Amino acid sequence: MLQLLKSTLCKIIFHRKFHISAMTLEKVQISKFDKNIYLPYENLSKKLDIVYSQLKRPLTLSEKILYSHLDKPEDGNLKRGVSYLNLRPDRVAMQDATAQMALLQFISSGLKKVAVPSTVHCDHLIEAQVGAKEDLKRANDLNAEVYKFLASTCEKYGLGFWKPGSGIIHQIILENYAFPGLLMIGTDSHTPNGGGLGGLCIGVGGADAVDVMANIPWELKCPLVIGVLLTGKFSGWTSPKDVILKVADILTVKGGTGAIIEYHGKGIESISCTGMGTICNMGAEIGATTSLFPFNDRMSKYLKATGRAKIAEEAEKYKNTLFSADKEAEYDQLIEIDLSKLEPHVNGPFTPDLAHPISKLGENSKKNGYPMDIKVGLIGSCTNSSYEDMGRCASIAKDAMAHGLKSKIKFNVTPGSEQIRATIERDGISKVLTDFGGTVLANACGPCIGQWDRKDVKKGEKNTIVTSYNRNFTGRNDANPATHAFVTSPELVTALSIAGRLDFNPIKDELTGKDGSKFKLKAPHGEELPAKGFDPGVDTYKEPPADGSGINVDIDPKSQRLQLLQPFDKWDGNDLIDMTVLIKVKGKCTTDHISAAGPWLKFRGHLDNISNNLFIGAINIENNELNKIKNQRTGEWGAVPDVARDYKANKIKWVAIGDDNYGEGSSREHAALEPRHLGGRAVIVKSFARIHETNLKKQGMLPLTFQNASDYDKVQPTSKISLLGLKDMSPGKPIECEIKTDGKSEKVQLNHTMNEPQIKWFFAGSALNFMKASSSKK
Repeated sequence: MLQLLKSTLCKIIFHRKFHISAMTLEKVQISKFDKNIYLPYENLSKKLDIVYSQLKRPLTLSEKILYSHLDKPEDGNLKRGVSYLNLRPDRVAMQDATAQMALLQFISSGLKKVAVPSTVHCDHLIEAQVGAKEDLKRANDLNAEVYKFLASTCEKYGLGFWKPGSGIIHQIILENYAFPGLLMIGTDSHTPNGGGLGGLCIGVGGADAVDVMANIPWELKCPLVIGVLLTGKFSGWTSPKDVILKVADILTVKGGTGAIIEYHGKGIESISCTGMGTICNMGAEIGATTSLFPFNDRMSKYLKATGRAKIAEEAEKYKNTLFSADKEAEYDQLIEIDLSKLEPHVNGPFTPDLAHPISKLGENSKKNGYPMDIKVGLIGSCTNSSYEDMGRCASIAKDAMAHGLKSKIKFNVTPGSEQIRATIERDGISKVLTDFGGTVLANACGPCIGQWDRKDVKKGEKNTIVTSYNRNFTGRNDANPATHAFVTSPELVTALSIAGRLDFNPIKDELTGKDGSKFKLKAPHGEELPAKGFDPGVDTYKEPPADGSGINVDIDPKSQRLQLLQPFDKWDGNDLIDMTVLIKVKGKCTTDHISAAGPWLKFRGHLDNISNNLFIGAINIENNELNKIKNQRTGEWGAVPDVARDYKANKIKWVAIGDDNYGEGSSREHAALEPRHLGGRAVIVKSFARIHETNLKKQGMLPLTFQNASDYDKVQPTSKISLLGLKDMSPGKPIECEIKTDGKSEKVQLNHTMNEPQIKWFFAGSALNFMKASSSKK
């Protein structure tokens, strides 16, 4: 068996080298915006040959792209789930909410210009209120100070700037920047959307983006690889969204943690490029590092349709080497889904992994007491706003209107980009959706991230909404904890909006037309790509000047939106003794619970102001209430941020205690910055979500996990926590924790995943402190 494997491997290596050497290599720009920066395929191939010679085994597609981006592939030591990789990403992308803090950190680093192609996308600060035109104008007025800061910073440091109204970051990336074999990091958890074009696109915090922009190798724990074998093909009402809804059902919100989801198999052939993007996008909801599809004809068609034929042609040369898994490659876990048998799904409420096949949705909803009447249907967002998505929804709307019916409820449409908006408007799709009763919102995130000035229900009123979004945590869309949000395909959102109830199944149930006749909706259909080509719409891109050194970036010291950062204090060399428990969180605690979005987005560039939302969405185990904890110093009850500020003012170090998959959801590093800013020193939980754990490390916090999960129960809100032996902290060595409660003391072991450099971050006070100290020594 071993001899056979060696023989097979030799054939693989020989084939690769022969194939590459026989090619006619051509310099092809990575995008029309990045002058004199070319596809790195030749260099990636050379690095991959080094990796093959060391590992002597077949590789998954994910491994090929990752390992070919290693800073020093000759160093070896590549073990999935164990090693740390030092990588050289091809580009960085940031949305406006997270870019503020990332760029503030970059400014404080003292560097002159970004080292890799980088862009900022204005999509998060536009609140949905009336409609596209009015909402965009309002956003430009309200956020003028922030937009000016972002634009001038981009000019000064060499970043591309996409203005408000340009569209959602992930759609802009797919339309302009993604390419097969790309390794990109983005300061948004849904960055994996780019996997729909064969790139490894990974969500990170702003500090990671600063590293890459500063030409420092980016560190990532070598991911496991979960294979998803797709067989059969789509038909009827089933869509790409149903694939990821089913995978979420199988893996749950934490089953993908520390792993890349790699799709393969014949079933891929029935999925459009943008459909693959949908599947990869929502992989964030299962905790995956990222998700990926192999390069194929559907991607090639999309590249050509978006003006990148040369990239498609060049990628084709590497299709069977760089851009496909070796036949004998092994996965750490394998899931198989037959698309021919896959039923449309609706997931929720309150979590994206609570799956209901459409045939069971009505029954399950009644059994669980969900509000059966739907109040609002919402389609679009970064997950589902392609030309194909909008066209398929329009076909359903046309069918309903032919029988005299329209949407029974409020129906909101969010185009993913200016290009999609202009194209669907030109082709009459927008008119169909507005005639159906829809309101077209701005090309922005809007209600998907809580930017929704919702008026139809009062806060606390129990109600149901259905969306084609990707996330549905409590209060996520409208800041109302009583809203039951369900995520599904845009096609099902449209159908359910016609009936207005959760117990409608368009596959078998009939509707009554205006003339009283019964009819069933036809299965949706739509063109994958526009026959007339894409209309780019209004030009919303601002290219940086060749030399921006003379440009000033001014921040008003009195600003309530922006604030220059001050370095966090260094570790004093002593153990952390008798820390107070700020809050012991009960149950799910996402980054939305730690640092809420919605109206708080306006403070993303002002650390002190946004810290006033710290843990306001988390449930305190002591009283089962939100934003109400006991101040252990005074004995009085207060809001979490107020108590934290009191502790900080009185030099009381504190710790937060959490449950499983702590910090799941958004990549927002504010959920790590705020605890550090208000005096926190450690977060101790049962388990972490990947991005948040890294963000805590970057800001000099100790992210620790109970070696025995049951030790969570030993910590009480009144406990004092000591972390001992910190000066001897080393990779893989547990930290001793002493818990004092009501005069009794008990010691438990806490695990951590910090390596040597990350431990140095803690000693220095933050990764940024360490970077600045290191650069000053050179």
